Amino acid sequence: MNNTHSLPPDDDPRDSPLFNNSLEKGLAVILAIGNHRRAMNLPEIAGATGMSKSAAQRFTYSLEVMGYLRKDADRRKFFLTPKCLALGFGYLQANWLIDHANPFLLELNRKSGETVNLSEPLETDMVFVARFPSQKNISIHMPVGRRLPMFCTASGRAYLSALPVNVALDYIAKSDLTKIAPNTEVNPKVLLQRISDAKVAGYAWANEEYFRGDINIAAPLVDANGGVLGAINISLPTSRWTLETGQQELAQLLIETARAITTSPPR
Repeated sequence: MNNTHSLPPDDDPRDSPLFNNSLEKGLAVILAIGNHRRAMNLPEIAGATGMSKSAAQRFTYSLEVMGYLRKDADRRKFFLTPKCLALGFGYLQANWLIDHANPFLLELNRKSGETVNLSEPLETDMVFVARFPSQKNISIHMPVGRRLPMFCTASGRAYLSALPVNVALDYIAKSDLTKIAPNTEVNPKVLLQRISDAKVAGYAWANEEYFRGDINIAAPLVDANGGVLGAINISLPTSRWTLETGQQELAQLLIETARAITTSPPR
């Protein structure tokens, strides 16, 4: 198991002659349509990717021929096709941590009765890579692959709490500290204190800081060599929980599950 610090290096690797700009632009088109809206026309794609309309036309045409895009001729908009799922499915299929953690996540889901997630770091975000939803009513849809900022989520703070302080500071400094919800904390000093508190407690928490009505508690996944792999979290709707009851009833179970994932031998 290796430490997975994922901030981009200060020196831009795109300056290397080995870097393929065309590949980057093609993927940018797919990501733009997936992240911005369900369908986009050429001017919208060009604006979202920072390329000219003619360049956007070449890339969308190529991706359509390859089967990754579908064009609605009447509305002149492009949609992603199911073939795009293959880009992410290969990662999910080959990820040993997901495969190893799933039985533990399912058990945590069963014991807590609430939604349980596994997330991994990507730049200054955490990405959901496994999810076991609650069988009870849930109002927030969080599909696998969704990215959320580290600074205002329990999973992100749990991950940062397991890193050296100087590295956590670097993540905070490079984050876009935007107030997303009324409770979102954006003061770097307060954020660092919450990360420090999480290090002491063994788990982190966030009280309606990204979505209203959603409380989260999370624990980091740290291997035997000190490598930080990601975090697991329990999502607690405010209709059923307060932060205090979640901490009292589920925090220890969460910590024990995280420890079991990283200390049990792979299957």
